[in-house]
Amino acid sequence: MYDKEKLKELERRKKDWEKKCYLPLTEKVPERCPSFENLSWTRIDPLFGPENVPDFDYLKDSGMPGEFPYLRGVHPTMYRGKVWTMRQFAGFGTAEETNLRYKYLLEHGETGLSVAFDYPTLYGYDTDHPLARGEFGKCGVAISSLKDMELLFRDIPVGKITTSMTINGPAPIVWAFYIANADNRGIPRTQIGGTIQNDVLKEYIAQKSFIFPPGPSMRLTVDTFEFGTRHVPRWNTISISGYHIREAGSTAVQELAFTLADGFEYVKAAMARGLNIDDFAGRLSFFFNAHNDFFEEIAKYRAARRIWARGMKELGAKKPRSMLLRFHTQTAGVSLTAQQPEINLVRVALQAMAAVLGGTQSLHTNSMDEALALPSEKAVRLALRTQQIIEEESGVASTADPLGGSYYVEWLTDRMEEESNRYFDRIARFGGVIPAIEKGFFQREIAEASYKFQQEVESGKRTIVGVNKYQLDETVGIPILKMDEKGEERQLARLKKLKADRDNNKVQRALEALRKASMGEENTMPYILECVHAYATLGETCGVLREVFGEYKEPAIF
Repeated sequence: MYDKEKLKELERRKKDWEKKCYLPLTEKVPERCPSFENLSWTRIDPLFGPENVPDFDYLKDSGMPGEFPYLRGVHPTMYRGKVWTMRQFAGFGTAEETNLRYKYLLEHGETGLSVAFDYPTLYGYDTDHPLARGEFGKCGVAISSLKDMELLFRDIPVGKITTSMTINGPAPIVWAFYIANADNRGIPRTQIGGTIQNDVLKEYIAQKSFIFPPGPSMRLTVDTFEFGTRHVPRWNTISISGYHIREAGSTAVQELAFTLADGFEYVKAAMARGLNIDDFAGRLSFFFNAHNDFFEEIAKYRAARRIWARGMKELGAKKPRSMLLRFHTQTAGVSLTAQQPEINLVRVALQAMAAVLGGTQSLHTNSMDEALALPSEKAVRLALRTQQIIEEESGVASTADPLGGSYYVEWLTDRMEEESNRYFDRIARFGGVIPAIEKGFFQREIAEASYKFQQEVESGKRTIVGVNKYQLDETVGIPILKMDEKGEERQLARLKKLKADRDNNKVQRALEALRKASMGEENTMPYILECVHAYATLGETCGVLREVFGEYKEPAIF
């Protein structure tokens, strides 16, 4: 920290520089933008110095990597000890097709798996359900039973590699598929590692693939916390997701604030169940977006770590691991353009670099063709190579938090934390996250931000290269992935055979036991696992929970 006299001198010098050097030049050559603002509409000064962060206390506000409040990183060695996990999000068509894609990625250097599920699976429906018609395998892999999960991970060492699964409403059931597959292969539950997204609150806020009402959904989430803590200790039982909030049109500040508010809500719900915060908090993880404003994204990740550490300490956490905000990052799908798709490689590289400089623990880099179709092999390989170049050639992994101490970065980190705290206060006035969801607060905030951004793009105030500036008349063609057209037929045939060959009496007994447990207060995970081991399908198991809990109908909020 600078003393007051030194700060006054610095402020005087900066004002003198503006008056004598900066402003006269802008009169001759006007600035390009009437107002330089980042994607959260924060005004950015032309120059930053220590006078912008006069109250910054290095020891209290920053600390060292691996030390509270973890602003500079969650590990002392950061990437010098272990590079981030290269975890490409993948899934399409049948389990067999996706299994081949996983093997392709692993052969080319991927170090962790990430499963994308199709929309019927996300909503807890089997492929043979009428509502699944036309949606099979289009935005992810179709998984209707343990049999599909066995095929998805055939010949893949699930005891040695970690797997992330982007699943929410039916997360306990799909997680049970994964656990049961390991059981059947003789792999101890204590050995398997990975993450289920399992973040139902952000479904009501942004992605909208919810199934049950908030109360039962929170119960199921806490069931996974409790079961994982006792039986699957290497598993992250939730990935609290800001990614989808950002993709829905939020600002970076909204993504930060709403995600952490959700996180604290899960912690409080688990503690209300009677769980000790230090028993489960070390297995909570996060998932953030990496968008276009380079420094804003870096500041977002740094602020997130500090807010979470301080908040968890206030909630009673004692173990250092309970205060760590560990996070996965995915580059911004919403920033990809169908126009001139090759330039998406540049966007993704910059976004990935921001994630690494911000201290991510794992990373997915989007493919250049994702605005057009599911990624081709060539496109996904180039996306993976982007990460490998950052790791092997850029030098940014050599030191922890290399931008720490930048006046601009520290100012922006503080500013984002302040803005998040204002949002926390507003959410508290509603009575918490769930009442704020029910009143439409988050949805309105995101919608307004999205509308404002789109207006700026259409007016030309915001430039999207290739879209509203630097357009090309000709269409740039790139190879598009084609799925196996017979895949759905094979999936339906497998599902029909499964239902005919299994012990259906055993299935019905397991489903009835789950029904009774879900009507009471027992943890549902052991009962779900019994259903899964009996080869009850996703739709059948989820159907029991639908009957008991009901389905959530979103109220009209506009």
